[in-house]
Order: sequence, then structure tokens, then C-alpha cells
Amino acid sequence: MALAAPAVHHRTTTVDGLEVFYREAGDPEAPAVVLLHGFPTSSHMFRNLVPALADRYRVIAPDHIGFGQSAMPSPEDFPYTFDALTDVTAGLLRQLGVERFAMYVQDYGAPIGWRLALRAPDRVTAIITQNGNAYEEGFVKPFWDGVFAYAESPGPETEAPMRGALTPEATRWQYVNGVADPSLVSPDNWVHDQALLDRPGNAGIQLGLFRDYPTNVDLYPQVHQYFRDSQVPLLAVWGANDEIFGPAGAEAFRQDLPDAEIHLLDSGHFALESHLGVITEHIRDFLARALA
Repeated sequence: MALAAPAVHHRTTTVDGLEVFYREAGDPEAPAVVLLHGFPTSSHMFRNLVPALADRYRVIAPDHIGFGQSAMPSPEDFPYTFDALTDVTAGLLRQLGVERFAMYVQDYGAPIGWRLALRAPDRVTAIITQNGNAYEEGFVKPFWDGVFAYAESPGPETEAPMRGALTPEATRWQYVNGVADPSLVSPDNWVHDQALLDRPGNAGIQLGLFRDYPTNVDLYPQVHQYFRDSQVPLLAVWGANDEIFGPAGAEAFRQDLPDAEIHLLDSGHFALESHLGVITEHIRDFLARALA
């Protein structure tokens, strides 16, 4: 008889006056693994990975402010920057008593994770990055040209392409582009994400984060120094066909972490949707060695 998957708890707590939703599973005394999601999704992207790891680890997957089931204050009431999102994530981990943790970062989760590591390097035990960039080599044109043009000169002309990134067509594209067999990707993903993007006021939140994105690139030299100093164990499991963060972004980690373990998968931006089993096995093997 197959063993039952560990129960996943869906919880909400208050951090600095803001409601934060998170998924949690596993023994509270087990080593912690924090899953940090990207754009335009939420911890929903980890709905299957959380129970797949929770037999060995305490797995925590929060929704960033403005995403998923977490609070969505207006930009007048909350500064939508990656520093501010990191502040809330750090506050959540303090509240949950998570002193040390491995982290899985994807897309927006990466700059949040890098900030957590720079603030407290000794707390990070290992890193899994799935299309979570830390090097300019990973940026794929023309997607990023539009982001950086908008950040440099916000206005109607540069904003229009960024609003295009918030449409149903763009959300679906992020899930199926580069996937050899798109039938493996459930439409529930982009329908779920789009419903949250379409909430009144959410477009302004996403545009604010687009404008703030260059601060992540400005941080890269410090991140690279952190890698060199710490030699933190790092696993890259990367959708090689991603036209947002290309495979060069995965290979680049070896510039500063020569022992980085890199696996390029025949998938796209949300590789968990087509390669959950493969990624899970890579993670379990990697963490068993990295945390031994």
C-alpha cells in the first residue's frame, strides 16, 4: 500500500499588520525548505512540490504581498519593491521560528531569496534555483528590453508592453512556451493566475514591481560576492526553453560556485508543471547531500 502524502496546511498569519498566506507541511523539527514563487503566480505553483518534499523536510511556501491569497494593499499603503517583499518574508520566517533554511527560488522569488541571503548569509543552508536568475547572462531579449525601458522611462509608450504582460495571452504563454508537450500543463494554472492579476488595482502593483526590477540587477555584484564567500550548495533545475530566463542564466552560477549542480530540462518558465517528478528527485538527492 502506498504511503499517504503528508498533509498540507493552508494558513494565514499577520506580519507587520499584513495578512500573509502560506502553505506548510512536514515535521516542524525537520530541516526547513522555503519555496519562493515568481510572477505572475503564487504558492499555487508549489501545490504538488510541497507534499513531495514534506516527508523529510518542513516545507513553507508563502504568497508574496500582492499575490495569491496574501494581502493586496494599494501602492499608496505599501511600497511594492523587492526590498519590501523581502521584509515581509523575513518577518514571516521569524514568526514561524525558522532560524536556518534551504530555499527554492523561481523568477521573482530569486531576488527575494538573494536579499534574505545577503541579510543573513549563515541562515541559508542550500539553494535550489528554477529559472531564478542572478546573472545578466540569463536575460532573454526582447522581454527584458521592454522591462528595462519602462523602468528607465515610465510613460504611456513604455507602459503599454508591460500591460501586455498582464493579459491572459501572456499568462498562458509563460506556462506553455517551450514545453514539448503542452498537454502536461493544466489550464487551471493560467486561469487561476489571471483571475488574481485581474483584481482591481493589481495592475498598478505589478507595474510598480516592473519599475523596481533594475534594483535586483544592481544587487548582482553583492550576490556574486556572497556566492564566492559562502560557497553555498546550489542546484539549478532549469527550463532550458524559457524565453524569459534562458539557460545561460543557469550556467552562469558556476562563475562563482564551481561546484554548482546544473540540470537543463526540456521545458519552459514553469518547469514544475511538466517535470515535477524529475525536479523532485533532483531536489531530494541534492538536499540529502547538501544538508548531511
